[in-house]
Amino acid sequence: MNRILVPVKRVIDYAVKIRVRPDKLGVETANVKMSMNPFDEIAVEEAIQLKEKGHAKEIIAVSLGPKANQETLRTALAMGADRAILVETDAELQPLAVAKLLQKIAEAEKPDLVILGKQAIDDDANQTGQMLAGLLKWPQGTFASQVNPLSGKVNVTRETDKGLETLEIIPPAVLTADLRLNTPRFAKLQNIMKAKKKEIEQRTPEGLGVDISPRLTVISVEEPPTRAAGVKVETVDQLVQKNKKKKKKK
Repeated sequence: MNRILVPVKRVIDYAVKIRVRPDKLGVETANVKMSMNPFDEIAVEEAIQLKEKGHAKEIIAVSLGPKANQETLRTALAMGADRAILVETDAELQPLAVAKLLQKIAEAEKPDLVILGKQAIDDDANQTGQMLAGLLKWPQGTFASQVNPLSGKVNVTRETDKGLETLEIIPPAVLTADLRLNTPRFAKLQNIMKAKKKEIEQRTPEGLGVDISPRLTVISVEEPPTRAAGVKVETVDQLVQKNKKKKKKK
């Protein structure tokens, strides 16, 4: 393998308490800490580890969205990516549009693997990797918890409801990273400073010839219901009786 493409998404940081907008059509993002999608961090780390083991020569990070996504790309560069591409747009991007944009980037860059997070923690769509593989007509290994490159192929262990499943995939292919694939490294200060000076290649949806018009409409976003206060009991018998009463009410 020569090249790995890693899409990275800028999302609200996982530690931030989410607030619904007054119009109930989304969540507040103004003055909110943003960071790289955690599953995409895992994808970047896996690409770096494959390169360190001699299975790849170049890692390209790509992000789609506003100019602020450069910060996310520089995080990927600081971790160990070699190049970065920003497809800049202020428009809302839904999974199908993202997959179509990534298709154009993949066709231009010709990577052996595309590794991305299995889902983003903001919309939890879990669609982009599968759509991208379909558009490219490439094999896919989703929910990957282990990736083992062999001669001319890649063995991917994936997590399913029935247990672990191992696939033998011939590149080029699309892989989506699960939580247990690896633990992402922290970027060194020296690499962070170097990443600030690296050039980020610019693209646009129009330049790639992709229609990014939304196909879905958000009707309403609601806060989750407030949990009822708990009740302390003195004995196991009291706990059993309370549970019985709850079942009868249902």
